[in-house]
Amino acid sequence: MKKALKIIGIVIVVIIIALISIPFLFKNTIKDKVRYAINREVNATVDFSDISLSLFRSFPQASVIVNELSIITAAPFAGDTLVFTDQLSLEMSVKELFKDASEPIAINQIKIDKAFINIKIDSLGRFNYDIAKKDSIVASQTPQDTQGKPFIFDLQNLEINSSRFVYDDQVAKTLFTLDSLQLTGSGDISEQQSEVTLEAYSKIAMAINGVEYLSNNNLALEAVVGIDLEKQRYTFKENTGYINQLPLTFDGYVEVHDKDTEVDIQFKTPSSDFKNFLAVIPQTYSKNLDGITTTGDFMVDGKVKGTVDETTIPTMDIKITSTNASFKYPDLPKSVRNINLKTSLMNTTGKVDDTYINLDQLVFTIDQDVFSAKGNFKNITKNMLVDMAVNGTLNLANLEQAYPIQLEEKLRGVVKANIITAFDMESLEKENYEKIKTSGKATLSNFEYTTPELPDAIKVNEALVNFKPGTITLDKMDIASGKSDIKATGTINNLLGFIFTEQKLKGNFNVQSNTFYVSDFMSQEEAASSTTKKAAEKESSSSSPSSSDFKIPSFLDATLAFTANTVVYDNLNLKNAKGVVKIKEETASLENVTSSLFDGVISLDGNVSTKSQTPTFGMKLNLDNIDIAKSFEGMELLRSLAPIAKALTGMLSTDLELKGNLTSDLSPQLNTLKGNALAEILNAKVNSSETKLLSKLDGALSFIDLDNLDLKDIKTALNFDDGKINVKPFNFEVKGIKITAQGNHSFTNEMNYTVALDLPAKYLGDDLGSTISQLSEEDLSKMTVALPIGISGNFSDPVINLNTKAAVKQLTQQIVATQKDKAKDKLVNKGKGVLSDVLGGASTKKDSTTSTPVKVEDKVKEAAKDILGGFFGKKKKKDTVKN
Repeated sequence: MKKALKIIGIVIVVIIIALISIPFLFKNTIKDKVRYAINREVNATVDFSDISLSLFRSFPQASVIVNELSIITAAPFAGDTLVFTDQLSLEMSVKELFKDASEPIAINQIKIDKAFINIKIDSLGRFNYDIAKKDSIVASQTPQDTQGKPFIFDLQNLEINSSRFVYDDQVAKTLFTLDSLQLTGSGDISEQQSEVTLEAYSKIAMAINGVEYLSNNNLALEAVVGIDLEKQRYTFKENTGYINQLPLTFDGYVEVHDKDTEVDIQFKTPSSDFKNFLAVIPQTYSKNLDGITTTGDFMVDGKVKGTVDETTIPTMDIKITSTNASFKYPDLPKSVRNINLKTSLMNTTGKVDDTYINLDQLVFTIDQDVFSAKGNFKNITKNMLVDMAVNGTLNLANLEQAYPIQLEEKLRGVVKANIITAFDMESLEKENYEKIKTSGKATLSNFEYTTPELPDAIKVNEALVNFKPGTITLDKMDIASGKSDIKATGTINNLLGFIFTEQKLKGNFNVQSNTFYVSDFMSQEEAASSTTKKAAEKESSSSSPSSSDFKIPSFLDATLAFTANTVVYDNLNLKNAKGVVKIKEETASLENVTSSLFDGVISLDGNVSTKSQTPTFGMKLNLDNIDIAKSFEGMELLRSLAPIAKALTGMLSTDLELKGNLTSDLSPQLNTLKGNALAEILNAKVNSSETKLLSKLDGALSFIDLDNLDLKDIKTALNFDDGKINVKPFNFEVKGIKITAQGNHSFTNEMNYTVALDLPAKYLGDDLGSTISQLSEEDLSKMTVALPIGISGNFSDPVINLNTKAAVKQLTQQIVATQKDKAKDKLVNKGKGVLSDVLGGASTKKDSTTSTPVKVEDKVKEAAKDILGGFFGKKKKKDTVKN
């Protein structure tokens, strides 16, 4: 310890040297001092931003000020800040500036503003303040007169303002901090024996092995300290300290030796007034103690004695007791009575691991409810062993009526507990539940939790938790809020691990509900403005992500199997809902969730995560045999995927697989969706007046009355990405018309579709005129023509591009081609007959009506004329052959 103090002394020397670096006057002397100290003493980086020297500010004293002084350590703590101060100043006699570099300079006053001192000991026992060079340490252990020292202290005043001190010992697993430190001291320490008067105020925190024993408590000290420089002994005289509002008087001494430090300190409360107990509690929670009425006593009596070195600590015997005490605040209706407390912090060996806490008794009464606890905590610096028993009743509503605690949420209800537990922290951390011995029961009845964030109070009519070794069961929980009801049972795997360590709460639960309204568990603002928020977020979703108002609890690692007769979310009513929800790492995974919806069945698997700033989801969704009109009205997602469905009435089935971001109320952020869908219209009728697109299309297609259509067994596949819904080509037939459709539209309803009709020729009869009369009934029934339709614009103002002229032209060409083919066939048939006669050897033939012979060559010519006449569409009168 002495070695450490000497090293710290060297650091202070470096700071003092830096305080008087490189002024305009006497710069050679100061530079020599700085060069001497840094090159000979320190293995660290010392820096500062500015230095000033004044001979007039405090004449006849000289004043030196250095700004932003820092000491940065080297390996193994490379880059760590050991010391930083916003401003340091010192005062000395002007004559000190005229001394040679080898002569000591006497410092009279030091002032430090906004300092940060960071002391660390790593797990290997290395000190970050061990920055002195080895030869400097050897030299410091050799007695020298003041001629070999760069500085000596003739200190009259010391002042530290708004500073912070941190001591982090990873070997002892101890973290100690002083924050907002204000300290003033006065006295002459230039003599071998002297006295210094100190006043100090700070916030103090202390944790050992991760257990916080002091947390931002107020610390004050008014002390006279006797200093014996020869023995390095510091004796406390006329001292009073305060922890929060608790006064403590203490005496004793601390004596620094070469290899250890000797400590012998006793402290106690100056009086036995029970008000001292309330003073231990931070003032934020205990409020003003003026006017409080107390009975009974409260005493703190402690002794710390022994040596401190790298392996041992002082022995401790610190007792806190109270007997038959009570207190009542003047403005509150109830009192806390029959308070009996007996606890102690002990160490009898000087070994850190042998420190333990005994809670021999803790009992208090509020109204008729008595609550008691006892136990002990051993091996607190390593694998702490806990042995506790709790028994009693606590009415939560009485807390605010007996103690000035300000709860943001109102609590009501009665807790009854009778529990015995014994465990070690390592078993909790490693989840070795078979080593945790806990038994007993705890009940909660008529519990009511009210918060401004929820529209109605959450009421727990009854809850029963049963503790058995290795198992904690929730035997019953009956919850109601607003119009919702919940019943739950299950097992809790690690309740103690959740309470005493940073483990997540793990368990498996069965949850039933007759009616569950999601709005009962949303904030009032969220529920009231749901529609407005959805509209606003839908508008903004194309440009920026949203942050989540709702968070899945990060401390949960649980599985919930649920059933609910009715779940109401916004305007959706899900019937007979059931499934499994697994919650872990702020993600809820849904498995085999099914429900009746829109006169059909909905089933889904997927997850919702609020782990990142913007919540995300991934889902496989199946809608089986649902009502198209109801689904269109109830689900914004379906309205966006298929706006045309507004004009349909009937039944639909679809499979969707999609992922994307969610808005703050966990609705899909449409422009982020990626995925695909397969939809099938089982049967549907069309009401074209419901959408401008179908209404306009109905007017353009005079040969089809859309309102009289029956659509059935139509299947289509979709995928969506980059804010667009892409519809793959799909085919269907309406009254003999084969139709193929494909294209895309955006979530802002901009569209680009093509619809190709394989149209029978009869539907264009009026446009073809007399041309169609050339076709026989048989040909007319077989002939079709492609009629392309382009659809663009948006669903509120569609643009229909129907090219009927091109279809008529194409059909006319088909009819002409058909006639030509028939003429060819007629020519060929007649030619075959003539050739047959020729090849048969007949050169002449009698006419059927006469006996006059007909020449063969004349017959061929006549047939040829008739065929060619028919081919070119000219009517020829047949010649009458007369006798």
